[in-house]
Amino acid sequence: MTDLDQLTQSLAENLRRLRAERGLTLEALAARAGISRSMLIQIEQARTNPSVGTVVKVGDALGVSVTTLLDARARPSVRLFPPDRAVRLWHTEAGSHSTLLAGTEAPGPLELWHYRLEPGEGHVADAHPAGTTELIHVTAGELTLDLDGEECPVPAGTSAVFASHVPHGYHNRGAAPVELMMAVTVPAPR
Repeated sequence: MTDLDQLTQSLAENLRRLRAERGLTLEALAARAGISRSMLIQIEQARTNPSVGTVVKVGDALGVSVTTLLDARARPSVRLFPPDRAVRLWHTEAGSHSTLLAGTEAPGPLELWHYRLEPGEGHVADAHPAGTTELIHVTAGELTLDLDGEECPVPAGTSAVFASHVPHGYHNRGAAPVELMMAVTVPAPR
């Protein structure tokens, strides 16, 4: 079984379990996530490799992190995330990428990410649920943070925190690669 097959299978199993634990029908979860019922069926049957955006929407709708949706192992009291468990969720031919390093559910989903953006590249994210907060720390280069159409430069060594319930993006407008760490917290479902 390939890594992608394992992720697809883990996603299917975890989605079925979490949806059942919450007593959600396919229709109810699809409406919450803003995706089609048929897409959820395909994910639960491990017949598709959904986009990162779709996985994030499903996680947000369930009130869990992407890490929890993709986790293939039982959770011990201390969860270690060695480098081989990190999940690269998107990448470009030039070398830009984001890697999910770790995540937890208490009190709501909390995720830790590593991003690398090559010169001239970026990544645009949909708005997250109200109450979602992102904390970033740029370790190399200068990030241009786009928050609902307003750009903000964030140089190396600088941290930024923002509410990410609006469309937002991360861009490298410079000549050197940008590296950053990001923590994302999503409010617990009510």
